[in-house]
Amino acid sequence: MHAATSKPIAEGLFRWPASEPALLGSRCRDCGRATFPAQQSCPACCGSEVSVEDLPRRGTLWSWTVQRIMPKSPYNTGETPDTFRVFGLGYIELPGAVRVEARLTESDPQKLHIGMPMELVFLPLRRDADGTDIINFAFRPA
Repeated sequence: MHAATSKPIAEGLFRWPASEPALLGSRCRDCGRATFPAQQSCPACCGSEVSVEDLPRRGTLWSWTVQRIMPKSPYNTGETPDTFRVFGLGYIELPGAVRVEARLTESDPQKLHIGMPMELVFLPLRRDADGTDIINFAFRPA
């Protein structure tokens, strides 16, 4: 993936392009609560003193399922009902931070289990008509 021909699925979700891309979360300076995606105020204490930080790239699978229906835009890959392939979807618990809902690179229930180590990856989700790769994040077994 070349940075000049790719862009994130949404601004502010992750650092892209970057030599070390990372999810961007916010942390409340008053109560310490972390959130993803980054927010301008704290959902726990309503504090407005928050800082944006890179979230850890590794965590553990907290819960998961297999998505058997096509997601809506902007998360649709451009597949049709005939070409759609199921995918894993899970919550990854990041140390000292938050639980992040994300696509999983694995969808075989025999290869997924709660508590397994996971790592962050960035993958093309689809290609726009102008040839730009739309990048999304996912987690894979570590």
